[in-house]
Amino acid sequence: MITRPLDLASRPRRTPRNFDAFYFINAGLIVLFFLLFGSRFVLAPGLGVRLKGGFALPTMEGAQAHAVATNVFISVPRSGVALVDEGMINYTELGSWLQARAKEHKAPALLIRADQHVPVQDLADIEAKASAAGFIYVQVAFEESTEGK
Repeated sequence: MITRPLDLASRPRRTPRNFDAFYFINAGLIVLFFLLFGSRFVLAPGLGVRLKGGFALPTMEGAQAHAVATNVFISVPRSGVALVDEGMINYTELGSWLQARAKEHKAPALLIRADQHVPVQDLADIEAKASAAGFIYVQVAFEESTEGK
């Protein structure tokens, strides 16, 4: 009876003497891959949500049912200030920033993530600036209300 018909144990190649160059090439390619194709959403600095006394979205019943996809967003932690990708800007700079972002997209849609203490007048001003900049849709972020569930 033949127990090892192909005799594979006698046919493998010898191991190369040095793998150092391949190690550094692979490590370099992995680093290059993450630098070129890395996402800005992975470990990106952000705005803390649900911190005690911190930023909190307002709640509304049916908020998830009316959710839409947007391609530009801003965060408004307090009146007069907006957080964008480049950092914190005031409302006077916001108009030109919105115009630049509206030109980058075919159908620009804006999501405003405002703290629950931001006045509605500020939201209306931001919406007016967004409409003037060319945004076709403006959405204000709300969290789903958990009352009554």
